[in-house]
Amino acid sequence: MMRRRRGGLVRGVARTAVVVGTASAVAGGVQHHQQQKYAEQDAQAQQEADAAAYQQQMAAMQAQQAAAATASAAAPPGTPDLTAQLMQLGQLKDQGVLSEEEFQAAKAKLLTA
Repeated sequence: MMRRRRGGLVRGVARTAVVVGTASAVAGGVQHHQQQKYAEQDAQAQQEADAAAYQQQMAAMQAQQAAAATASAAAPPGTPDLTAQLMQLGQLKDQGVLSEEEFQAAKAKLLTA
């Protein structure tokens, strides 16, 4: 009497291939989801860092303007401290607050006034 096999080598290999293929597809989907999640987190962190840098730059500019206002208020009327104003413009340019064109325009305005 012959015994009948339940599986067979080909059937076993096919079953293994299906399991491996399913696991691979699921893992790929999970990996793709994680990559998207981390990319969104990186973008959000970059936006927050940019906003913080902008706020710091604005605070520094306001502080410099307040200091300039205090310095100009202390100067006798009619005699502007041209050197101090030119130095302040140079500092603003060095800090990146003013572009080269803005610096040149402000300097020309000071020198012609």
